[in-house]
Amino acid sequence: MKLKYATVLTVAGSLISGAANADALIDVYAGATIGVGAATVFENKHNSTDTAHSYGAVLGMDVPLVRIELEYDYLNNKEYDMQLGMINLYGKLPTTVVHPYLGVGVGTAFDGAVNITPDATVKTNSGTAYQAMIGLTFDLPVLPFKVDTEGRAIYVPNFYTIADTNPDLLQYELRVKLRYIF
Repeated sequence: MKLKYATVLTVAGSLISGAANADALIDVYAGATIGVGAATVFENKHNSTDTAHSYGAVLGMDVPLVRIELEYDYLNNKEYDMQLGMINLYGKLPTTVVHPYLGVGVGTAFDGAVNITPDATVKTNSGTAYQAMIGLTFDLPVLPFKVDTEGRAIYVPNFYTIADTNPDLLQYELRVKLRYIF
């Protein structure tokens, strides 16, 4: 009998605490991302494409139709690695459990390296980076988490310089983002 009473109280407490945040106008969150896809380096008339990965962290604010987010990303593949700092703006549809969205971001690429040959590396240029996202957010009922699944394209112009060549980078990927709502 005591176990049944404790279970009912625990479930009721979880539902009440989860529902308390449901009516909040502004949700502040922190989260982590992981992405897998490919990257193309555009160098004059020679393009090279290979698999790519990204790992990141986000901190943001979610209001009814808009989401604003600060993002840190680490991008890598066999030719390069670099870091990005981005500010993102998302527009989302107000649905019940699954929320489709579109997003854009601008920021800076910094602190990276490109493997020109097995023995030679070049530092990446610090410069502007752009990204576009399309995805779905899934609410996890009762839990203070949201899961985003999205397609993302990142464009970094002139991401390194060697002689008179300034290649551009286009990384496109599918990624998952887990967000904890405070």
